[in-house]
Amino acid sequence: MAGMDTLFIAAVFVLAGVVKGVTGMGLPTVAVALLTLRMSPLEAAALLIVPSSVTNVWQLATGPALYPLLLRFRWLLLAVCAGTACAPLLGAAAWSGAVLGLALVGYGVLGLTGWRMRVAPSAERWAGPLAGAATGVMAGVTGVFVMPVAPYLQALNLGNDDLIQAMGMAFTVATLALAVMLTVRGEWHAAAAGNSLLALIPAVAGMQLGQWLRDRMPPAVFRRCFFIALLALGVHQLFRM
Repeated sequence: MAGMDTLFIAAVFVLAGVVKGVTGMGLPTVAVALLTLRMSPLEAAALLIVPSSVTNVWQLATGPALYPLLLRFRWLLLAVCAGTACAPLLGAAAWSGAVLGLALVGYGVLGLTGWRMRVAPSAERWAGPLAGAATGVMAGVTGVFVMPVAPYLQALNLGNDDLIQAMGMAFTVATLALAVMLTVRGEWHAAAAGNSLLALIPAVAGMQLGQWLRDRMPPAVFRRCFFIALLALGVHQLFRM
């Protein structure tokens, strides 16, 4: 990485880590949204693999009910892998930026309005795999794997601990599936892995700063600014197409 690119990437991961530290989410979304100002979504996704894996495994390990949640969401997780594997078959390189822009706008609008859908337990059998497959395709096309799995899990009325752990589980599987897909395509190699490992340093530093800020500012204010920023980045992506 050139000097200016290195500074830009480090600044992006510090900011993404701050968001993760304050809100408990958003590191992959913020990182990809900002990195795509300089590179393609899948190049950004390759940089994201190590920081996302480490932070998501940590989030996955914090909850009390890993095995029951794994059984409950096993078909969703398998569908994430299947969707990611199928994404390259769509030939989406030409419109990945537009898909990313729409995803960011949608996520920003949902966050700002506070709207949540509701999924009945009887619908989980088909809704879970559908949400998982769509998330996998989104991850394979844009490198962002928060949509639609995050709104879907929020719609299940899980407890806070279970919701955090379920999101960590889904994001971990999506990250690993994305890493495999990028490896098969030749976009995840030794140089990309080394750069991704280096990106972990500013990401962790940003998370520490974010945790410090969380105790000194209203989280609701920060979350509102976070979603406004995502909305603005999404609109920018759509207008630059």
